[in-house]
Amino acid sequence: MTTDATPAERYLEVQRSAEFSALRRKLRNFVFPMTVAFFLWYALYVLLSAYARGFMSVKLVGNINVALLLGLLQFVSTFLIAWYYSRYAARELDPIADKIGNELAGTAVPAARKPEATTTDTEAAK
Repeated sequence: MTTDATPAERYLEVQRSAEFSALRRKLRNFVFPMTVAFFLWYALYVLLSAYARGFMSVKLVGNINVALLLGLLQFVSTFLIAWYYSRYAARELDPIADKIGNELAGTAVPAARKPEATTTDTEAAK
């Protein structure tokens, strides 16, 4: 990355980089299949609820039937997907994103720029 480029140019340069493309590819390779799988699982639940009422009303234990069990499993699967994504992101995505962010932050502030003076600094200069 060039240090004399404007912030917009630096962001575009990052967007065009191979590392950023690899990061997006890894994200898509996780998100799209997981979204499709969850949608199909949810659609199955809805279709069974609408068209297989006899099956869904089968009692398993006491007043717990198949519909209730599958409905509760929807919540379980949501939390499992979130947990799995957080592990996947920490292991696969975050290191790449941190590297890109650190490279961008390292070039975002020009070397000659000094931090803004505080009130004590300006009073001491008087």
